[in-house]
Amino acid sequence: MRAALIDGKAIGANMRAEVARDAAQLAEQGWQPRLVSLSVGDTAAAELYVRNQQRSAESAGVEFEARNYPSETSLEQLTGILQGLNADPRVNGIIIQRPLPDHIPVKVLQKLVHPLKDVEGMHPASIGNIVYNDLGLGPCTAVAAVEILKTLPLTMEGLNVTVIGHSEIVGKPIAFLAMGLGATVTVCHHMTRSVAMHSRAADAVFVAVGKPGLVTGDMLKPGAALIDIGINRIETPDGPKTVGDADFDSCAEVAGWITPVPGGVGPVTVATLMKNAVLATRMQMEHYRDSYARTDF
Repeated sequence: MRAALIDGKAIGANMRAEVARDAAQLAEQGWQPRLVSLSVGDTAAAELYVRNQQRSAESAGVEFEARNYPSETSLEQLTGILQGLNADPRVNGIIIQRPLPDHIPVKVLQKLVHPLKDVEGMHPASIGNIVYNDLGLGPCTAVAAVEILKTLPLTMEGLNVTVIGHSEIVGKPIAFLAMGLGATVTVCHHMTRSVAMHSRAADAVFVAVGKPGLVTGDMLKPGAALIDIGINRIETPDGPKTVGDADFDSCAEVAGWITPVPGGVGPVTVATLMKNAVLATRMQMEHYRDSYARTDF
């Protein structure tokens, strides 16, 4: 039997419906969730992401503003822009679109976003909180991948999980999130001697490397869950095609569940961004209320 296809679009739609209810409640209290997206330079590479984010925001009751700045915008100017957004109570979340011009280091900008407005979960404080099992504004892709696993009929406590890829914003956060749920986690990377040895022993495999066809069916335990986070463009006889890091056909013959690419982790990632927007709005509302309550007039 072929693996059951995990419908990321349906999972994302359910999440957005829940987010829309929460956003409406916040709006009634005077806190309409609002995101601001920043793009610098040639925006063609990010246009699809921005459109998807805007559509998802609209369906989730979250206001969305896309701002584009010329490529010659300096780091100092962007620092001032971000400081202004951080101080603006009408802005609840800030998204920094990639790629950025070479003279703008993305990690510097990510650190400039206030942690309470870090809806992408990229600030070092947001990622560091995961180590303490504080699941506030986590990295969207990592959180989405784990949320997908949680929808499956698997018991997280004691589940053997292998993560292939150890990036700071996907692989490592997935490992900590899964451990926080009680899973036993192995992380593989480019220096791992035998990735297949670890993946064959896993009840669930996450892969996020950026290499098409990296994971094949003979690397999986029969019935395992495969969460493919990779997004790669390859040339085929029928033209360009988007694929993940797994060889879908061979893996689908062995796995119990598998995410398609596209249509798997992607839609859930965007829905997680909207969920973070609502959570950030609530956190800011409580922060301002607590601040006013402590003020002695």
